[in-house]
Amino acid sequence: MSRTKPLDGELLRIRDEIHGYALEFGLDFHEVRFEVCDYDTINILAAQGGFPSRYPHWRFGMDYDQLSKGYAYGLQKIYEMVINTNPCYAYLLNANHLVDQKIVMAHVYGHADFFKNNAWFANTDRNMMAVMANHGTKIRRYMEKYGQNRVEEFIDRVNSIENLIDVGTLFETTESRRQSDERMKVASEEIANQTDDRSNALKSFMRAKDRNQQGPVAPVEEAPNLRDKKVVSPRDVMYYILDNAPLEEWESDILGILRDEAYYFLPQRLTKIMNEGWASYWHSHIMTTRALKASEIIDYADHHAGVMAMSKQNINPYKIGIELYRDIEYRWNTGRFGKEYNECEDMAVKHSWNKDLGLGRQKIFDVRKTHNDVSFIDEFFTPEFCERQQLFTYKFNPRTGRNEIETRDFMDIKNKLLTQLSNFGSPVIEVESGNFQNRGELLLRHVHQGVDLDFGYASDTLRNLFALWKRPVNITSRQEDQNITLSFDGKEFKQVK
Repeated sequence: MSRTKPLDGELLRIRDEIHGYALEFGLDFHEVRFEVCDYDTINILAAQGGFPSRYPHWRFGMDYDQLSKGYAYGLQKIYEMVINTNPCYAYLLNANHLVDQKIVMAHVYGHADFFKNNAWFANTDRNMMAVMANHGTKIRRYMEKYGQNRVEEFIDRVNSIENLIDVGTLFETTESRRQSDERMKVASEEIANQTDDRSNALKSFMRAKDRNQQGPVAPVEEAPNLRDKKVVSPRDVMYYILDNAPLEEWESDILGILRDEAYYFLPQRLTKIMNEGWASYWHSHIMTTRALKASEIIDYADHHAGVMAMSKQNINPYKIGIELYRDIEYRWNTGRFGKEYNECEDMAVKHSWNKDLGLGRQKIFDVRKTHNDVSFIDEFFTPEFCERQQLFTYKFNPRTGRNEIETRDFMDIKNKLLTQLSNFGSPVIEVESGNFQNRGELLLRHVHQGVDLDFGYASDTLRNLFALWKRPVNITSRQEDQNITLSFDGKEFKQVK
C-alpha cells in the first residue's frame, strides 16, 4: 500500500480553521486525525471499508479494481473517507485543490459529529481500527493453516448472509449482548438436558464472545437431528448459525468475526441519507458563512453542485438529506408545524406563515440524535417538500425502451422510499425452526412487507446456508396470496405451495 502522511503546512492551517468553525457552530465530535494519501491508497482503503489492515479477500481486490478504473477513466473520484472510531481517522486525496480540502474537512467534521451523537451508533466499537487489524491477523493465520482457498470459500458463504442480522441488537451494550448470548446458550443446554435419551442431541457450540479475551472455546460435537432451540433474536440468523451449525472451531471464529463486522457497519447502512445529509449541511454552512474566499466561490459552487446532482437511476442521499435538514430548520424557525398550522385551510395564510420561533437549529440537532433514515423520511418527508424538490417515481416502459415517469403522487413516492429503506433495503428473514419436520432441517421465514422475495437471490443464499448447516434448508414466503416454501437439500431446489 502507498504511504499516508499527516497534515502539514497550509493543510494544517486550514484544518485548524475549519475545526474552529465546527466548534463555533456547536458540532461535537471525537478527535479527528487527518491523513493525506494518493489516489491508489485511497482506492485501497475504500475497497477495504476504510481499514488498512483487514483480512485478505478477493472481493476487496475486485472493488479496488473497479475504483481504480473509475478514477482512471474520470468516472468517479473519492474526495475523502472518514472512519467511525475514536479518534476518527479521515483520509484526504492529495490531488484535491485547496477549496476541495476545505469542503472535505468541513464534511468530515459533520460525519464525526453524527458518529458520536446519533443513537444508532451509540454502542458501536470505537476501537475498530485495532479490532479489524486483529481480525485480519487471525484470518491470515487460518489461511496459512487450512489453505487460502478453503478459508476464502467459507468467507464467501458467510458474506452471503451478512445482512441477516437484527437491527434491534444495535441498542444492546457490549455487556447486554454478552448476557443475551449467554441466555441463548443456557436455553440450549436446558433443552439438551431434557433429551438425554438421545445423547447426541442439541448441544451448543460454545464461543468466547468478548474479543478482548481468549479465542473461541472448542465446539462440542453434536448430531444434526435435534436443533429446535429457542432463539432470543430470531432475525439474527448469523448468530443462530454460529450457535447451532456443526462448524469447526476456526469456522466458528471467522463467522463470529464477520458477524461483529456486520454489526459495526450496520448503522452506516441505516443512516446513509441522514449521515451524508448532515455532513453536507455543515460543509455547505461552514463554507458559505465562514471559510469561503471570494476567489473560491466558483470552484466551490461547481464542486458542491456536482455532489448534489440527482441521478436518473437512484436517489442522491446527499441531496435528499441536506434538503430535508434545511426544510426542517425552516419549518421550525417559522412555526410551520403543529396542530394550528396543520389544520389551517387558508392557503394564503399558510403560504405566508411565519411565527419567527427560531427553533430550527436546535431541532435539526435533535433530529440527528434520535432518527434513522426510515423515521427521518417517515416524519419529515412532507407533500410540500416533495413538490418543491420535484420528486417522482419512474418505471421502464418496454414499448418505448425508456424509463418514464410513473407517478408524482406524494404517498406513492414516500411509500416507495420507505420500502427501499426498510431493513436497510434487505428482506426481513427470521429463524422459524432448526428442526423442521423433525429432521434437523433449518426453516427460515420471510416477513412479507409488500415486496415479494426474489427467489433467485434466495436460492443462492440457501445454497450457501446448506454448506454451513450441513442439512437441508428451507424458507417460506408469500407470493400471489399463497404460502410458498423453497427448499434445498444439497442437490436440487423444490418449491412447495
